[in-house]
Amino acid sequence: MKKFKFVIVAAVFSIAALSFSFKEDLFLVSKNLDIFASLYKEININYVDETSAPELMRTGIDAMLESLDPYTEYVPESEIEDYKLKYVSTQYGGIGAGTVLIDGKLFVSEISEGYPANKAEVKAGDQVVKINSIEIKGKDRAQISQLLRGPKGTSVDLVIIRDGKEIAKKLTREEIKQPNVSYSGMVGDGVGYIKLDKFLENSGQEVKDALVSINKENPKGIVLDLRNNGGGILQEAVKIVNLFVERDQLVVTQKGKNIEKTIAYKTQIPPISPTVPLVVLVNGNSASASEIVAGSLQDLDRAIVIGQRSYGKGLVQQTFNLPYNSLVKVTVAKYYTPSGRCIQKLDYAHKNADGIAERFADSTITMFQTKAGRSVYSGNGVYPDVVVEAQKLSPITITMLNKSMFFNYANLYKKEKPTLASAKTFQITDADYNAFSASLADKDLSYQSRTERLLTELRYEADKENKTAEVKADLENLKNKLIAAKKADLANHKAEIKKVLETQIISRYFYEKGRIEQSFQYDKELAAAKTLFSNQTQMMAILKGDGTYKVIGKPVKEASVVD
Repeated sequence: MKKFKFVIVAAVFSIAALSFSFKEDLFLVSKNLDIFASLYKEININYVDETSAPELMRTGIDAMLESLDPYTEYVPESEIEDYKLKYVSTQYGGIGAGTVLIDGKLFVSEISEGYPANKAEVKAGDQVVKINSIEIKGKDRAQISQLLRGPKGTSVDLVIIRDGKEIAKKLTREEIKQPNVSYSGMVGDGVGYIKLDKFLENSGQEVKDALVSINKENPKGIVLDLRNNGGGILQEAVKIVNLFVERDQLVVTQKGKNIEKTIAYKTQIPPISPTVPLVVLVNGNSASASEIVAGSLQDLDRAIVIGQRSYGKGLVQQTFNLPYNSLVKVTVAKYYTPSGRCIQKLDYAHKNADGIAERFADSTITMFQTKAGRSVYSGNGVYPDVVVEAQKLSPITITMLNKSMFFNYANLYKKEKPTLASAKTFQITDADYNAFSASLADKDLSYQSRTERLLTELRYEADKENKTAEVKADLENLKNKLIAAKKADLANHKAEIKKVLETQIISRYFYEKGRIEQSFQYDKELAAAKTLFSNQTQMMAILKGDGTYKVIGKPVKEASVVD
């Protein structure tokens, strides 16, 4: 009886404590809202210059949310359509053309096959000077997008410049569908391939349709390419895992402060490809829903992950409606893969003195086990079973990209060579490369290499320590050698520059599909997958965790491959 009374008393105290805490929270909220409103009133009445209520409020809102994490954001009514296109829907009314601003001028950068711009023979490289009689000069990206987009069936009048001549084009907007699956099919050696770019509406069905088509070819292996896929809708990720995993398997669990946000997601239906060998490709830009798919399939020992460590976003967002047709996207939970690990990399709850979120300390990283007993770790993205070194562009290539030198030459190439035989095997010749190099003779190709940056820092340190005179001759000698080395960069980085140039050129002829197909001949991760499919013994060893495959990405062993 005493024990029973003690339980009742404890419960009463608990309820009282919760009630007090709730009332205290309400008081603090009310108090701070009063302060905020009073502060704004005094600024509005007394500030020396005129103030804008919307601008002040937006600044206050953005600053508040910025103190949390970069995924919690306010979306005003004016930005709702862009928000839906980015996070929810893959459809909008438009003309099917990408644009780029170069030196203040608007150029068509890419054409989507089969859409209004393509039908009207608008071409990449065309300069757009007017949209519906409105001059483009001085307009920003948002204004240009607003002019080009609109309801299906409405007209768009363009004035473009091509080869120095003004040309008028009349287009009718259509519903532009940007598929989640940008490419699928057989890629040789009996391997099926699905490239998933995002996890927006219908992505699960698109992957399913691609998989059904591939299964008709009796593939010896399937590659699901999630590289550069920043994620999207969590439920779509669960559907995709379900295509490869038996019913009633845990895929992911989200856990939040609000108990209603704690949800376990399991596979619901029989899979359509439960046994075909599977590889998932990831890189440092594979995030969120991509990491749910890759991490879950790895934890369930259903797929081998190839590539580089993924981004490390283990947070779940949900949108809530606000007054005046606005909304807020809030981080409501963290998600956990079947083994129990959370792959979130940055600790937003404990920022440093500068307000910057840092990585979780190694001491907080915990080991978990896959279904077969392989060791995986929390706190730092999904580590691949097979690591393929990332390819980083050199400073000269980055400079040429930023200055649109590839873009301009690709336009010239298309003009001089109206047709190409095939996308899959296309490569530029040495003569083409020499012509491209020659076209740069009068261009500003100035850039600072990594070594030059270090040399500048060395000069600075020498000046601080009054040792410039002692090392002046050595520094000048090194500078001259670096200048000479830079002149050879076009030759030294030929293979890399050639690939980027080919990508630009091939899209002028075969659009996005051709660009993807042409890239396969250089794809190291895809090549690694094909090699694995030809070695079933190694595949089984990886999935069972034999020998060195027992541990995946142990923190103390990863210093040389940290992203």
